[in-house]
Amino acid sequence: MTVERHWWNGVHGGRGRRDVYLCSNGPQWEVQAQTGGASGPTKKHECPSRAAAQILADAWMGGRPEWRELVASPSR
Repeated sequence: MTVERHWWNGVHGGRGRRDVYLCSNGPQWEVQAQTGGASGPTKKHECPSRAAAQILADAWMGGRPEWRELVASPSR
């Protein structure tokens, strides 16, 4: 899967950090939510389209203003 978009809640390290990734491998889309940084647990949900994945990612971020989009890394 390639990371198309990546958001972070602005908390440095620890359990408070949250990341949301919008990923694709072409025809398949997935949203991943990670708690606690790179070693934290990840929740994944497959989506039927990019639009559906974006809606889910937005919902997981809850419209809170502290979320920031980061430059997506090539793969996840």
